[in-house]
Amino acid sequence: MTEWKAFTVESGDHVARVTLTGPGKGNAMGPDFWRELPLIFGELDADPEVRAVVLTGAGKHFSFGLDLPAMSPLFGPLLADKALAGPRTGFLDEIRRMQAAVTAVADCRKPVIAAVSGWCIGGGLDLIAAADIRLASADAKFSLREAKVAIVADIGSLHRLPGIIGEGHLRELAYTGKDIDAARAEKIGLVNDVYDDQEAVLAAADALARDIAANPPLVVQGVKDVLDQPKAGRIADGLRYVSTWNAAFLPSEDLTEAIQAVFEKRAPEFKGQ
Repeated sequence: MTEWKAFTVESGDHVARVTLTGPGKGNAMGPDFWRELPLIFGELDADPEVRAVVLTGAGKHFSFGLDLPAMSPLFGPLLADKALAGPRTGFLDEIRRMQAAVTAVADCRKPVIAAVSGWCIGGGLDLIAAADIRLASADAKFSLREAKVAIVADIGSLHRLPGIIGEGHLRELAYTGKDIDAARAEKIGLVNDVYDDQEAVLAAADALARDIAANPPLVVQGVKDVLDQPKAGRIADGLRYVSTWNAAFLPSEDLTEAIQAVFEKRAPEFKGQ
């Protein structure tokens, strides 16, 4: 079995469990995460023994989202040379590489069930939006927080969540960057069900995956393909648009302030510049 740095992968009885492990705090998404995610889901997609996938996080939390300290080199050239095409083109390439990593989850022919405990922030929400089904423990908390760090969310939440929670709920989360608890997430349809604790939600996810795996695998894959077909083009077009938008407009004094505030552990002061 392949040794991964940001995940563990276990398989048995036609079900694979993919667990985020960091190495950033709270399973934050650093360079290893973005490199390994599409490789893992490509392998699972091609493995005839795997019929369903459970996606979860190690420890108390699903993911704190993008590991800003580890990923800060991504923003450095863009902010240092705002007017140049080279850094913007490189940034565009990186966004699309990260988008493709999460899209590998959505494109996996095997249904993916996200089991969420603790925090699921930013990139974590992008990731579970690419899953087929989402379950949560009672302590789960969700936040589409990119606006709070001067970023337009560009990895898929803005494109996949309308079909999951509806436009109004998505706009509220995206404009405010607010946190919501598991009860609210269930009410708006972000998660199907809420369970008492992490152990219970993992057990429920495993049971659901086994139920799926018990059905004819090619039929299940066909159902997923048919359900995904109407939205695939819209999502792909949206991802290309937002990546281009961010390559053009993301560099700002507000973004610099947001990154500095993270490192200095203080509240940012945005000025719209």
